[in-house]
Amino acid sequence: MDLRVFRKKENTLSVKLRLKRMGRKNRPYYRVVAADNRGKRDGKEIEILGHYDPLISEKDKQVVLQRDRVQYWLGVGAQPSDTVATFIKRAGIKK
Repeated sequence: MDLRVFRKKENTLSVKLRLKRMGRKNRPYYRVVAADNRGKRDGKEIEILGHYDPLISEKDKQVVLQRDRVQYWLGVGAQPSDTVATFIKRAGIKK
């Protein structure tokens, strides 16, 4: 008789900080969200971390981030997308 020990796979969640498109046609508006990286771009998010409005002319008001929550997600290992990484760097947020 072959006795094998089966381990349960841990339910690890791979989290990515990315943009979720909102708004209407020709008027984009994005939310910065923490989401499971296996989900769709506009799928369900874990948490909303801020927003980005590309049509505002003032660069400093285009992006609004919750600094403490972004730091938390970076601290637990969430990976930002290229665009969100640029926003984080511009805002001066560190891990």
